[in-house]
Amino acid sequence: MFEWISQAAAWLQSWMSPEAGLWGLFFSAFVSATILPGSSEVVMTALVTAYPHLAWWSLLVALCGNLTGAVLTFGMGLAGRQGYERFQRVRIDESSRLVQRLKRVGPPALVLSVLPLVGDALVLAAGWFRMPFWPSVFWIAVGKGLRYLLLVLGLLGVLSFGA
Repeated sequence: MFEWISQAAAWLQSWMSPEAGLWGLFFSAFVSATILPGSSEVVMTALVTAYPHLAWWSLLVALCGNLTGAVLTFGMGLAGRQGYERFQRVRIDESSRLVQRLKRVGPPALVLSVLPLVGDALVLAAGWFRMPFWPSVFWIAVGKGLRYLLLVLGLLGVLSFGA
C-alpha cells in the first residue's frame, strides 16, 4: 500500500545529489541577496546536514551566489538613479543627514548588508549613491562571508552556544 511513498522518496533522493544541492544553494543565496525574499541559510543547513563533507564547499557556493545577487542589487540601485535623473531631468538631492552619514562611513557600512530587511536596501542605496564598486563588493563579502562561516561552524559543531 505504501510502496508508492517509498518510490516517491527514492525519486526525491535522486534529486538530492550533492551537485544538485550545491546548485540549489547557489540559486537560493542569489535570490536571497536581491530584493526578493529567500533564506539561503535554511538550504545550507539542509545541505550540510545531509552532506557534512560539503560544508566548506557550501560556504564558498553560498558566498558566491549571495555576492552575485548583491552585485545585481547594487547595479539596480545605480541604474535606477541614472534612469531617474535622465528621464525626470533632475539631480538627486544628497544633502540629508542620513545620506551624508552613509557617505561618511562609506563602503565599510556594507558589512551590515547581512541584516534582514535593511541589508538589501543598504546595498541598493550604495548603488543609488554611487559608492565605489570594488570596496563595496569587498565589504559586502566580508559581512556575508562571516555570516556563512558562523553558520558552517555551528553546523559542524565547532561553535556551541549551549552548555
